[in-house]
Amino acid sequence: MNIRSLTRGDGVVIGAAVLLFIASFLKFYSADGFNLDANAWENLGTGLGVYMGGVIGAALIVVNRALPQPRKILGLDLGTVGVAFTVLAAWAMFWTLVDVPDGASAAIGLILGFLAALILAGGAIATPLLPPLQAALLPAPKPATAQPYGAQPPGGYGYPGAQQPQQPQPYGGQPQPGQPYGAQPAPAAAQPPQPAGEFAPFWFAVPVPRPLFAEDGSPSPIAELAPGTWYLAVEQRGPSLVAQTQDGRRGVLQDTSGIQRG
Repeated sequence: MNIRSLTRGDGVVIGAAVLLFIASFLKFYSADGFNLDANAWENLGTGLGVYMGGVIGAALIVVNRALPQPRKILGLDLGTVGVAFTVLAAWAMFWTLVDVPDGASAAIGLILGFLAALILAGGAIATPLLPPLQAALLPAPKPATAQPYGAQPPGGYGYPGAQQPQQPQPYGGQPQPGQPYGAQPAPAAAQPPQPAGEFAPFWFAVPVPRPLFAEDGSPSPIAELAPGTWYLAVEQRGPSLVAQTQDGRRGVLQDTSGIQRG
């Protein structure tokens, strides 16, 4: 699970679910002249069916967002089932608030529960529709500097390929044949320069979730790249990139529009 794929809308859903859970333990009804200390858990249909139904719906939405690939229940998307739970919870809370028994009035547990259920359902429905709610909930980590493929480590003592110090000529020594007097010995053969167009790996992040396909060209995606997470591009294939995920899997990102380079 990748919590960095959560959006601001998911944060609204999580906050509303916590508020709904707290409201279930507060006083449900109040009546003049009576000391009613009952909460939603005095009736399991209200506590489990309404309050916890909304909390379960929020959990399904968040879990489905954090998974690498969407999951399904009986052919239905896990997030869709969660949204349905939140809407039903808000619907039941509304009519419970309207149909208060005679001689009683709604207490803080019922009023706060209705407001939390309304925010919960609104956040679940509005997140796919409003771009501000689709922004990443957690800031993206600062990418580490990747060393280009084929690059040599900085020269110095102990590094392979480091330039060896030149041996000084003994005092009074004669220059090598064909070498002008006083000139330094010729250095070892220089390495040929690297091609200017060689691809250098870089870190990038995607603006929206995008599929990562296998390198063999199969149409089924092997993973989904999530916004707010940095991935390493290791190869360029025309307009596509070969990307590597945190768990070491490699695949082809076909849609590279709008990516953010690290």
